[in-house]
Amino acid sequence: MKLVCSKSNLLTGLQVVSKAVPNKTTMSILECILIDTTGGEIKLTANDMELGIETIIEGDIVEKGIIALDAKIFLEIVRKLPDNDITIITDSNFKTTITCEKAKFNIIGKSGEDFSYLPMIERNESIVLSQYTLKEVIRQTIFSISDNDNNKLMSGELFEINGEEMRVISLDGHRISIRKIHLKNSYPSQKVVVPGKTLNEISKILGGDADKDVTIFFTDKHIVFEFENTTVVSRLIEGEYFKIDQMLSSDYETKVEINKKELLDCIDRATLLIKEGDKKPIIINITDGSIELKINSTVGSMNEEIDITKVGKDLMIGFNPKFLIDALRVIDDETITIYLVNPKAPCFIRDEENNYIYLILPVNFTTV
Repeated sequence: MKLVCSKSNLLTGLQVVSKAVPNKTTMSILECILIDTTGGEIKLTANDMELGIETIIEGDIVEKGIIALDAKIFLEIVRKLPDNDITIITDSNFKTTITCEKAKFNIIGKSGEDFSYLPMIERNESIVLSQYTLKEVIRQTIFSISDNDNNKLMSGELFEINGEEMRVISLDGHRISIRKIHLKNSYPSQKVVVPGKTLNEISKILGGDADKDVTIFFTDKHIVFEFENTTVVSRLIEGEYFKIDQMLSSDYETKVEINKKELLDCIDRATLLIKEGDKKPIIINITDGSIELKINSTVGSMNEEIDITKVGKDLMIGFNPKFLIDALRVIDDETITIYLVNPKAPCFIRDEENNYIYLILPVNFTTV
């Protein structure tokens, strides 16, 4: 095989597919990136059997062929080469020569025939949304998936399609994040649970352009994302997702309207007094016209008042400050509405149209 392509094209392609190279594996072939030019285009592939990524890059194929190269070494070599055209030549013994200007590397590859190709997925049921929308909805929900392996479903996000709407839902046992997206067309109902790792990697690859689309295909076991010259195939998490609608009550005893930036900045300041691993809650005392936020820790204490508009009862309630910060950071509204019932019941931060709902469970606290 012999091919020539620019460093920038090759490096971009390698950075995209390397997201699917496993950190630890007993199969050394999976630590490789496959270069396949047999189809008349330069195709790079990586696959860890859960997540596979394939991308096509521009360049000249002088002689067709296929080779698997160690991902880590290959990526580092390309990264440190000069910004010019790179030539890759392989022989029948998988010896690979990578040259750029006066630099020349020789490394040993592996047979491309041993590589695990991406599974062939039937492209029947699909939806289309912009790269920007997908990247944003991942950012706005991914923080509340669980990294605990005991419950696989919590480590993924529910994609629920209904007509012209898609809901994306994540939860970790302490909070729930829900975002509603309006799709360009109407689609048949569909529910799948996508691994958080897949969504994290996709959000890193997506350009985030509002005028460029992503097509998402679903099957029983897999989800496929196609955008520009890249295809991402991931296994789905199997099982019935949690019935969250019964947790979403619209009843409330206290309704608070507050400036989002003021609240976020205040909680952010309060967390300065919390040491790593310390589980100190922030205590929120809601009265007419203002809320007082208090925190007490071994480092010191702080309190601050913020003006609000309140409907309903006075209330004192405690929260893990990190959970509030995570939700507030991804809400773009200038003024937010918080709905509360009592100190033991979750609070809801949501807009009028339910385009976003963030549910956060309170924590017990002492007022000493």
